[in-house]
Amino acid sequence: MQRNASAHWSGGLKDGKGTVSSASGVLKETPYSFATRFESQPGTNPEELIAAAHAGCFSMALSAQLGAAGMTAQSIDTTATVTLEKLEAGFAITTVHLQVKARIPGADKAKFDQAAKNAKEGCPVSKLFNAKITMDAQLES
Repeated sequence: MQRNASAHWSGGLKDGKGTVSSASGVLKETPYSFATRFESQPGTNPEELIAAAHAGCFSMALSAQLGAAGMTAQSIDTTATVTLEKLEAGFAITTVHLQVKARIPGADKAKFDQAAKNAKEGCPVSKLFNAKITMDAQLES
């Protein structure tokens, strides 16, 4: 299976502008720029898109792990926070933190914790990163 997306950029780093598009059409010439990435101007940026991909991937992986443990979630809500830092060697994504809340009636906490750990380690997007990935996983009753 292959998925693709593309980016177009015009101009210099700080005064230029770009767009990102995906083959599915979900992203269609969605604008991004230096200001949307490094300042507070509204718009998307690569780190936000990575965070969305990681949150979505992890939620599906957790659902699969829960199923293997005999549980089905009513809901899984995941927020991924991607940290971009300027290091001596240049900018790098240094951490990703997953904030997870799952509602699973009658869940076994130990099995939930193991499923969350397995999902964090096994999610294909998690495997992509050479960054520290932390997580707070909460089981709601």
